[in-house]
Amino acid sequence: MNLISMGACSAVGFLLSFALPAAAQDAFPSRTVKIIVPSAAGSTTDSLARILAEGLQKRWNGNPVIVENVAGAAMNLGARGVARSAPDGYTLMVAPPAPLAFNHVLYKDPGYEPTKFTPITMLAKIPNVMVVANKVPAKTLAEFIDYGKANPGKLNYASSGVGSTAHLTASLLEVRTGIKMVHVPYRGAIPALTDVVAGHVDLFFDTVATGVPMYKEGKAKILGVGDTVRTAAAPELPTMEEAGLPGFRSTTWFGLVAPPAMADAIADKLNADTVALLKSAEISALLAKLSLDAGATSRSETVKFFTAEAEQWVKVIKEAGIEPQ
Repeated sequence: MNLISMGACSAVGFLLSFALPAAAQDAFPSRTVKIIVPSAAGSTTDSLARILAEGLQKRWNGNPVIVENVAGAAMNLGARGVARSAPDGYTLMVAPPAPLAFNHVLYKDPGYEPTKFTPITMLAKIPNVMVVANKVPAKTLAEFIDYGKANPGKLNYASSGVGSTAHLTASLLEVRTGIKMVHVPYRGAIPALTDVVAGHVDLFFDTVATGVPMYKEGKAKILGVGDTVRTAAAPELPTMEEAGLPGFRSTTWFGLVAPPAMADAIADKLNADTVALLKSAEISALLAKLSLDAGATSRSETVKFFTAEAEQWVKVIKEAGIEPQ
């Protein structure tokens, strides 16, 4: 079966593939719970995991909850370890979209199947914004598209690596508009944004948290917000849809999952406790500082959300002709 067929099948079967087995376990938790972050310390994913760990530890009467960063192999290293862990609730993972929705399509052998993870909840999300270097002669999305069409291959875009949200969102822009740009991958979002501000790269789909400050300081332009509504951080900015691309959606989100085949009783407790935390005033305030909107989804809602995201990005990977690594 070729890459495209595998991707399509994975997306269609995503909702049905998540295992929600029934079983029970008493006195959970009774020892240290470990939250794996499949990226380096200091990222938004890492910050969110540490907020979650501290909150759960308090909720569980001081039962230790620690965060362990297992970076490498485009997040596949950490995800692979979690997939092979015992489904007893003592190993969890907080991750952005890639290992939970489409790495199985982007990489020939990631070592795990994302649809097999036990979904707990969608923790939080943040809109992506289209950050454009000041040197680019376009003040609106329509002008950017016209310029791109008139100068095929002249524009370039940064990403934090192959398969990152920034990479796939720029690919989505190419697919939707017909413009052709050159991909310039970086080792992370900060160096990518830095080079856009410096004018070395033309475009980067960054999150509101780091993109909007650059815009407000006049260091770069933002031509659209990838959410269905405008961002409170800069309400004057149009959504990508308002700017001329109906249905264009791009958010960075973070899910909480557990190893495959976890007992329902444990998964339900993890969901209930995490959702309660996310809805608390204390955690809401901490998330707001990171420009994050709380998810707090039920387990079934989480499956539906992961499914919709997988379907969108697998389709983009197919239409953009992105080859597996």
